Amino acid sequence: MKHLMWLLKWMLKAAIFFTLFAFALNNQQDTTVHFFFGTQWRAPQVLVVLTVFAAGVLVGALGMVPRWWRHRNSAAQEQLASQAASQTPASTTLPTTATHGL
Repeated sequence: MKHLMWLLKWMLKAAIFFTLFAFALNNQQDTTVHFFFGTQWRAPQVLVVLTVFAAGVLVGALGMVPRWWRHRNSAAQEQLASQAASQTPASTTLPTTATHGL
């Protein structure tokens, strides 16, 4: 069963690769990207699509950085707090009393 799953994963990867390869072969015509002030960039269409995809991944990763920093800082603060709590002697803590009744 494990070997079958491994084989299916590799078949899926191969299918994705060959689909993207066929896309690249079918889109080799030149494309002109017009920028501001009359500048332009002429490149194969697949290169333009790949560049836009890479730029999207970069913008998405950069958009995650502030949240990642906040999460990292809060995790570090929690770790410091847990270390400080574990270093307090047990004699300084007050015993808990159980209350019964209404």
